[in-house]
Amino acid sequence: MLRAALPLLGLPLAGAGATEEPTQEPGSPGEPPPGLALFRWQWHEVEAPYLVALWILVASLAKIVFHLSRKVTSLVPESCLLILLGLVLGGIVLAVAKKAEYQLEPGTFFLFLLPPIVLDSGYFMPSRLFFDNLGAILTYAVVGTLWNAFTTGAALWGLQQAGLVAPRVQAGLLDFLLFGSLISAVDPVAVLAVFEEVHVNETLFIIVFGESLLNDAVTVVLYKVCNSFVEMGSANVQATDYLKGVASLFVVSLGGAAVGLVFAFLLALTTRFTKRVRIIEPLLVFLLAYAAYLTAEMASLSAILAVTMCGLGCKKYVEANISHKSRTAVKYTMKTLASCAETIIFMLLGISAVDSSKWAWDSGLVLGTLFFILFFRALGVVLQTWVLNQFRLVPLDKIDQVVMSYGGLRGAVAFALVILLDRTKIPAKDYFVATTIVVVFFTVIVQGLTIKPLVKWLKVKRSEHHKPTLNQELHEHTFDHILAAVEDVVGHHGYHYWRDRWEQFDKKYLSQLLMRRSAYRIRDQIWDVYYRLNIRDAISFVDQGGHVLSSTGLTLPSMPSRNSVAETSVTNLLRESGSGACLDLQVIDTVRSGRDREDAVMHHLLCGGLYKPRYRYKASCSRHFISEDAQERQDKEVFQQNMKRRLESFKSTKHNICFTKSKPRPRKAGRKKKDGMANTEATNGKPPRDLGFQDTAAVILTVESEEEEDSDSSETEKEDDEGIIFVARATSEVLQEGKVSGE
Repeated sequence: MLRAALPLLGLPLAGAGATEEPTQEPGSPGEPPPGLALFRWQWHEVEAPYLVALWILVASLAKIVFHLSRKVTSLVPESCLLILLGLVLGGIVLAVAKKAEYQLEPGTFFLFLLPPIVLDSGYFMPSRLFFDNLGAILTYAVVGTLWNAFTTGAALWGLQQAGLVAPRVQAGLLDFLLFGSLISAVDPVAVLAVFEEVHVNETLFIIVFGESLLNDAVTVVLYKVCNSFVEMGSANVQATDYLKGVASLFVVSLGGAAVGLVFAFLLALTTRFTKRVRIIEPLLVFLLAYAAYLTAEMASLSAILAVTMCGLGCKKYVEANISHKSRTAVKYTMKTLASCAETIIFMLLGISAVDSSKWAWDSGLVLGTLFFILFFRALGVVLQTWVLNQFRLVPLDKIDQVVMSYGGLRGAVAFALVILLDRTKIPAKDYFVATTIVVVFFTVIVQGLTIKPLVKWLKVKRSEHHKPTLNQELHEHTFDHILAAVEDVVGHHGYHYWRDRWEQFDKKYLSQLLMRRSAYRIRDQIWDVYYRLNIRDAISFVDQGGHVLSSTGLTLPSMPSRNSVAETSVTNLLRESGSGACLDLQVIDTVRSGRDREDAVMHHLLCGGLYKPRYRYKASCSRHFISEDAQERQDKEVFQQNMKRRLESFKSTKHNICFTKSKPRPRKAGRKKKDGMANTEATNGKPPRDLGFQDTAAVILTVESEEEEDSDSSETEKEDDEGIIFVARATSEVLQEGKVSGE
């Protein structure tokens, strides 16, 4: 199997070219049998995997060396350094072996190196930003690619007719259109490698990178159609062939997207049932995504579009179903594979350029191609942006258009496609190969080196590397609902209307089908943010030297005894222990930055405004959704809470910490326990206290448990996971407990 895969990896077969000599049987008459060998060199048995591992090791060591000097990597993109390293290694191999080896083979690139990069890009692509700019991305990917391909090919043919291209370049109009189709598409690998180091704003990056991913369908269709026309001959092309070419554009693009969505559905559905076999969750993600790529490639559809839609469509449900450890494994494994593949691609591009037997030089063709791809790219961006700005709420200014025009990079996709051309059908293949290599090196090295100074000189808005605050997220969701309601009222079914409809459909059908019940229950966003803020406060408290408290006192031996805790202020204890953490989540004068202060304010608002139902009148009622008949009770209780908080705002509070056990128990037992507590208070001479939200809300630091509740279980439910709970209690209650316990 390794020997069959060796040519695909661009590696020479073991002993290739050598004549097979007849071997003598060890038991032949006249010769004694060989003795036991203590050492035997078997290079040919491990040649293929050893060379693959060696190339990956060389690429990894090269990345380490590059990043030893931060000044070099800040000025020169890593892709440029890898191409230069490939040129050096290719020259060394050529000087030693007297022939070029280890080339970038199209099969290796399309089947092994490209899928991890595209999967990483699609899986971690910001879906909201992508769909917000989907119209612009499709315009540049479809219309822009068609414009660049036809104008570049026709201009090169006109250049030949004008006599500026050497007569030895034997190519007709269809040949130049074929070359224009493969040289005009923006390469996703090159764009990802260069733009991630430039750090332009998110909108500009998603438009250029989204274009490079979605234009694959147009590139595949144009390449196959033009290649078929060249093989048929221009005289044999009929009108129906042009119609089939147009129809194939929709078949390849929509078919590739459909294949990706089908495998995304299967992946999400499969991970719903893996709670008892967590170890195979990362394997399923990679296997089904790669199966989507191979299926689309097998059906002659857009494989890049298939794996992009698979990653984009499955992430939401897969991330909710798999465990935290599996999410970490998927993330780092995917990033590692993508980084290794990208490194090997650029190195092999440099090595492949050394083999002069595969290309022939023509200055007119090379210079004309460089000029036309830059000129028609800029002209197409300007014309398309003018049309798009008539409909965009936030238009793309001239500076953005300059960066988009200059960021149309070409890469390994164009090189692999030009290598696949048949020299017998296209006599000018060698000239096309040389021109493609020059274009790839120019766009990656020259434009890659100058795009960062250009961005700084034009003062392009850079990306902001921080997550939006809670206030921003709440206002963003509020504006989304308002705009959707406005469109619904005026009868205009626009983008916000359809997005709101999709979210409702997803919440009602898809999420319940593709997510486990336990994962679907905890997807309330506001409670999730509130939960994460509590975790951050708890971690901050522990990191700053805080000690663990319990409901009756402090448990660590370095702190005062339990009997003296009830009469000691928690604030004084924290001050004595040197901890700067504040357990009172409503106190906001101890935060250190404006962002923390804003989050603390929103934390206070959520703590006071969020409503959690206390009673369940129906056994089938969900604790995360409030029925319509409880709306009046909710409004009344929120009003009472606000009034009570205002009246008692001058009182100081204390916080204790208690541990809870994560053990499932029947609902009836929980109710009996509550009833028992109420009866105990009644027997002590105290009337049952009406617990409000402030008394029941807790700050929980959850420890992930592998045991989850079964989806088909309706009689039992689990309590919160084991963790730290911060409970706000009045001073009088703590003092009263201390007196009772002392008695």
